[in-house]
Amino acid sequence: MPDKPAAELTIDAELVRALVVAQATARIPDAADLPLVKVAEGWDSEVWRLGDDLAVRLPRRELAAPLVLNEQRVLPGFARRLAPLGVRVPEPIVCGVPADDYPWAWSVVPWIEGDRGLDVPRPDRGGWAETLAAALVALHVDAPAGYPVNPVRGVPLATRDAAFTDRLAALKVAGTLDSATATALEAAWRRGVAASPWGRPPVWIHGDLHPGNLVSHDGALTGIIDFGDVTAGDPAYDLGIAWLAFDSSARGRFIAATGDRYDPATWRRAHAWAAAVVLILLVHSDDNPDYFALARDAATQVLADAPA
Repeated sequence: MPDKPAAELTIDAELVRALVVAQATARIPDAADLPLVKVAEGWDSEVWRLGDDLAVRLPRRELAAPLVLNEQRVLPGFARRLAPLGVRVPEPIVCGVPADDYPWAWSVVPWIEGDRGLDVPRPDRGGWAETLAAALVALHVDAPAGYPVNPVRGVPLATRDAAFTDRLAALKVAGTLDSATATALEAAWRRGVAASPWGRPPVWIHGDLHPGNLVSHDGALTGIIDFGDVTAGDPAYDLGIAWLAFDSSARGRFIAATGDRYDPATWRRAHAWAAAVVLILLVHSDDNPDYFALARDAATQVLADAPA
């Protein structure tokens, strides 16, 4: 299974501080003095906490550089739509530009206080169901022409069939999936592929919605983060969160709270996308036991509860 790509440059506290002092002091007068600590390093970006209320998000490889530009472009609009629900997004406060020692765009964003959704046990996520449903209904509106294109998120399921089949075969060979589980996940996928495709204009979608990109505080959903894969297309991709995040009871409330916004075919495609994300997480989480555990847990939910 593939390892996380290596960073293409070294990001250290001296570099981050220099960028912030040079470009952000007009908005953050005390930027030179605020505590600065690295808090996360993903496949694409690093996050450094700046003081109590801010964070600096920087790509760690060239392939990810456009993702920050996409976030800078779309998150102000998303923030306005989700604010009435009490759900925050990392709307850029400072849109950083390349510098002599750093070649890509970067952002200063709000620090959203709370627990990473991945660290909240599945039974305790039920309080998020109605809020997350409302947030996705608010997010899934028609996107304007020229939206960021993502070739693998929100696309027709049939275009990802080969990738699904290849991942499934690799996981079976590796012994990560037993035959019965693999067969059941494939059945969920095939049912989604056979469902009617999304027949309306593309709507905005998060593009990487799973519990690791949700934030909760005191049992409530308070944030949705990491919009680097934001695009437009079939909302079923995001709706797979019903199986990735919730148990059966909360999943029922989440689906009910979306009203009649999504038809039965959309939920069948969402179920299929959840199966696909399980495979993606299993393939790519060898170095991250939290995501491996999420994939195993989500597989149980996908197999136990299929939409009508």
